Amino acid sequence: MSLSGIFFVFMPVFAFKAGKPKQNLQKATFAGGGFWCLECTFSKLPGVVEVKSGYIVDNDKNLTYTEVKSGKEGYREGIEVIFDGEKTNYKTLLREFWMEIDPTDAGGQFYDRGQHYTSAIYYHNDEQKKAAEKTKKDIEITRIFYKPIVTQIVPAGKFFKAEEKQQGYCRKNPLRYRYYRFSSGRESFIKKSWGRGKNCKTFPTPELKKFLTPLQYKVTQECETEPAFDNEYWDNYKDGLYVDIVSGEPLFSSLDKFDAKTGWPSFSKPLEPLNIVENRVSALGAKRIEVQSRQAGSHLGFVFDDGPKPGGLRYCINSASLRFIAKEDLGKEGFGQYDKLFK
Repeated sequence: MSLSGIFFVFMPVFAFKAGKPKQNLQKATFAGGGFWCLECTFSKLPGVVEVKSGYIVDNDKNLTYTEVKSGKEGYREGIEVIFDGEKTNYKTLLREFWMEIDPTDAGGQFYDRGQHYTSAIYYHNDEQKKAAEKTKKDIEITRIFYKPIVTQIVPAGKFFKAEEKQQGYCRKNPLRYRYYRFSSGRESFIKKSWGRGKNCKTFPTPELKKFLTPLQYKVTQECETEPAFDNEYWDNYKDGLYVDIVSGEPLFSSLDKFDAKTGWPSFSKPLEPLNIVENRVSALGAKRIEVQSRQAGSHLGFVFDDGPKPGGLRYCINSASLRFIAKEDLGKEGFGQYDKLFK
């Protein structure tokens, strides 16, 4: 099984006056059922400047706002996102989008039914189109879902902003929003599909103890943390890949490794985002985001928001959760498709 990263640079769509902080503002448009949920999720993302809920008219339809509100076919509920390319990127938005919807539902989203509730990615340029198609293909390859992916990828059409009472609904009506999100089935679907559980722990625990060291077992299975500055890869800067010690699924590349002065391996981004699961947990008396591998469910470490730009993330990972494969060994280890990364 092979996946490849999704990293693109996009043309700015706005410019700010001189004297203000440098920004690279870009636009993204998504549809995924009731716009309340998408707006709430995207408005919390670092680097997102503004999110509007509204109605997206298909590119080949010449509908007016009045016709849209009358229920005429040819539009979807969706959101328009303005984000700062200096602080985040389109691939991050795509990842959030896929993890917020049921991409196998051709009749709507959860208990919101009808064409206007179906999911779609509306691209604004060829680079966004390629990025969206790549992520869709990645999801199909990983077989996270057992049904075909039906989310459409189409050119951006007209966007009509919805009524003011619809904007920021989760902030204005938090209790009603939470009830809607949970009762619709969206929240349970997301946890089942993307959280720890479905594809995790594919290796029986007794078998793991046969080929893992005691430290590797404690870290990956019992969420322990290895000593800083006294682990295998904290100061390893050879070219190659880092894969899960249990399943062998590719996780990180040496090209994204940096010295965070913490004593543990640090990466600015995953090599394969779909092989990573992030869970909000309480650890050491604080709220943190735990990082796990998808197939094996191995505890890897934590992700923090103090990493290098443009992503600004630091994946702090235990060496005991990883196996390093040098670039010259990729072919014989079955990872030859990644040779091109180091040429």
